[in-house]
Amino acid sequence: MVNWNVRYGVNLRKRYLAVAKEKKALYECGLCGRQAVKRISTGVWRCKHCGATFAGGAYNLKTEAGRTVERILGQMKKAE
Repeated sequence: MVNWNVRYGVNLRKRYLAVAKEKKALYECGLCGRQAVKRISTGVWRCKHCGATFAGGAYNLKTEAGRTVERILGQMKKAE
């Protein structure tokens, strides 16, 4: 944890803590369904259970743009 003391303002400290919490969280694996996907490095995620490696966002597994693309592809599949 970073020692912020009184500098930088409360809003930046809150934003940093939110990002750090997302970065350290475990996410659900798309292949095995377990809550075991952990960040290895920037944009690289690995499931501890099945060993699958994913590309994703820098601080969370799925970015807003990625969620939008998944939604659009799902709609396209339903239309077929």
